[in-house]
Amino acid sequence: MDNPAWLRILPSMENDLIIVGGGLNGPALALAAAQAGFSVTIIDSLPLDTRKRVDFDGRSYALAHASMRLLRGIGIWDGIAKNAQPMLEIKVTDGRAGEGPSPWMMHFDHAEIEEEPMGYLVEDRHLRRAFLDAMAESHKITHLSGETVVAQTHNTAGVTVTLASGAQITGRLLVGCDGRKSGTAERAGIKRTGWGYGQTAVVCAVSHERPHDGIAHQFFMPSGPLAILPLTKNRSSIVWSETDARAAALIAMNDDDFLEALRPAFGSFLGQISLTGARFSYPLGLTLANSFIADRLALVGDAAHGVHPIAGQGLNAGLRDVAALAHVLEESRGRGEDIGSAQTLARYQEWRRFDTTTLALATDTFNRLFSNDNPLLRAARDVGMGMVNAAPGLRRGFIRRAAGLTGDLPRLMQG
Repeated sequence: MDNPAWLRILPSMENDLIIVGGGLNGPALALAAAQAGFSVTIIDSLPLDTRKRVDFDGRSYALAHASMRLLRGIGIWDGIAKNAQPMLEIKVTDGRAGEGPSPWMMHFDHAEIEEEPMGYLVEDRHLRRAFLDAMAESHKITHLSGETVVAQTHNTAGVTVTLASGAQITGRLLVGCDGRKSGTAERAGIKRTGWGYGQTAVVCAVSHERPHDGIAHQFFMPSGPLAILPLTKNRSSIVWSETDARAAALIAMNDDDFLEALRPAFGSFLGQISLTGARFSYPLGLTLANSFIADRLALVGDAAHGVHPIAGQGLNAGLRDVAALAHVLEESRGRGEDIGSAQTLARYQEWRRFDTTTLALATDTFNRLFSNDNPLLRAARDVGMGMVNAAPGLRRGFIRRAAGLTGDLPRLMQG
């Protein structure tokens, strides 16, 4: 149901979850919780018409195999699959723009694991529309769009949020899915630890002459990595990490000049390229909430942890949070426990905090190791990539990690 907030003030026991944030993690959690029988109100600051735009704007996401399982489990994958590009191989190389890649590389092939492919590339517009359609069909979900939360309080029975419109909504658990600058976390007094990298990601999509064959490329250059990720129909998504100043200049260029700047880094292996959709830029940094929980509150996705896109794991880590929290809440209810209790939320934090902290430190270390032109480090990392590539067991471990198939998987990701 999509209702203006002032039309509906929901009593405490009618809402199990109040979710703040209508991007991707919020709707995924709403659908997972509703499927488990919980009632949910999701509050999205963007108007519904903005979320429903269907024009391709260049944005897309790399979904790990485990994330696909979650989307299938909450009933939206079948509607997305026809627009999803399987990721069959990943090639990781080192080098400088205009000089071609180093002969040392890591090559990951989906054929080395039982579950295939490793992941999928899905355009933002298809993913968001699938979430919106599924939420509209669920009688357990109330979707409030174009609304913002200005205050939140809690007591032993539940939580109450106040909207900018003046309406109040009550529930048993509040979940912040509202990004790296989470107002939900800030109002709860949760501090953050992190730093910037002096890098900005330039994101766009290109069409090219030759087929990509489902191969994703990660090309490490001194100023930051360039990811070339396969989309459907001879198109690729570009995530180009550059210094802040260089990225600002790239965004300010007209399309022709931007393509001239991109070509030396992109190379000629896919033939001639042309822009399709818009260009976006995002400052890069690491940010971790000092706690993923507070009284009757949990944080999910970027609200809990924001990492460098170097491994393409940002959204996948958020969806893993979604699956873990849904799993914990369902088990808590089965035990007769309060889903907003400290014991319930502690189990969620224990499950997710180590994994996300490890991911954050790994991406931070990888970025620092590769985003430089130090000849000694260059030699060491090239040899390291060659050693990984020559060790089948180690390579297989990397592939399974990239596919999200390692560790203690929540029920929705078990397939």
